[in-house]
Amino acid sequence: MSRTLIHNIGALITGDIAAPVADPGAILIEDGKIAEVGTGVTPGEADQVIDALGTTVAPGLIDSHCHVVLGDYTPRQTAVGFLASYLHGGITSVISPGEIHLPGRPHDAAGVKALAVIAQRSWSAYRPGGMKVNGGSVVLEPVLTADDLRELAELGVRWAKFGFGRYADPADGVPQIRDARAAGIVVTCHSGGASIPGSKPITTDHLLLLRPDVCGHLNGGPTSLDAGGLRAIVRDTGMALQLVQAGNLRSAIELVALVGEYGAERRVVLGSDTPTGTGTMPLGVIKTVAELSSLAGVDPAVAWAWATGNASSVYSLEAGIVAPGRPADLVVLDAPWGSQAPDALGALARGDIPGISAVLVDGEIKALSSRNTPAAGRAARVTPPIPQPPGSAHVC
Repeated sequence: MSRTLIHNIGALITGDIAAPVADPGAILIEDGKIAEVGTGVTPGEADQVIDALGTTVAPGLIDSHCHVVLGDYTPRQTAVGFLASYLHGGITSVISPGEIHLPGRPHDAAGVKALAVIAQRSWSAYRPGGMKVNGGSVVLEPVLTADDLRELAELGVRWAKFGFGRYADPADGVPQIRDARAAGIVVTCHSGGASIPGSKPITTDHLLLLRPDVCGHLNGGPTSLDAGGLRAIVRDTGMALQLVQAGNLRSAIELVALVGEYGAERRVVLGSDTPTGTGTMPLGVIKTVAELSSLAGVDPAVAWAWATGNASSVYSLEAGIVAPGRPADLVVLDAPWGSQAPDALGALARGDIPGISAVLVDGEIKALSSRNTPAAGRAARVTPPIPQPPGSAHVC
């Protein structure tokens, strides 16, 4: 049994929207899972000790809208290694909204199913930089039947995306969304204006008719619904409300106000909605947390829970919450050098990107001295010392 102890924690973000912070103490990890959390945890016979030096520990971020294809490559942006780079932005898991950027993506039933299954299988076996990629979302097409969707669910496909199929009118997608949900597949639906050539706008009326599980990029991907539409989706539905970095910041701020007005905090999830024309954005999710904290008045620990525990609940993932039995997907972070804030939560409240000094996936250190964030004011120390993991920044 391998045992790792993280101690001397100054602040502990739990990822649980019901209790987003906990008393700082220590975290004991056994064989990749969190075994104990609390002030009474001691090193014991730990094989590895991580001294957080009074900094913040949080669950790894979950990017609920990341445009993966196959392998750590995005053909739309001709970028290689972007997922391993996203890990250095504190993202330990991503969720695919369908491999829609695959050149020549099929639209016939056999091809659609084959792509979803091969992507699901591929990502289950491949972790770029150590990241967990939840791939293989089926892109809903009018040719798919209820039997097709049940077959996909039996083969392990857990998610679906609506908005890029060959529908004459988005309203025609009701049967596929209904059948996917009946098969136990979680459906995310595009919302707002068209995002890429070949796609169509999906209006408030469409969404109220289609009733997916998740309203994708409600603040725009990149073009948002109008103010009345935003209110209707928050007020009149139970959909998960996805806010993304590649959307409209003004709409995101308006949505935060609506979420507070209607008590919908448990429904919010965050994503980057990248790589797209916005580019590859390794800091896309943590930047959204900083923006919502500093500009919309969201408690930073609550915003972090939107990007972790809430996503875990909506998409039925194991990671995302710091609690015994959960995967030890964790980030150690602090206010960056030069920040006027004393710690990571204070930095986020000011709109500063915290400095990440360690990223763990299943209890294994995958990054030290993040190559993408500013340097942490205080960096975690590992005993016994380990070499820098591949891809980590090196101090000059």
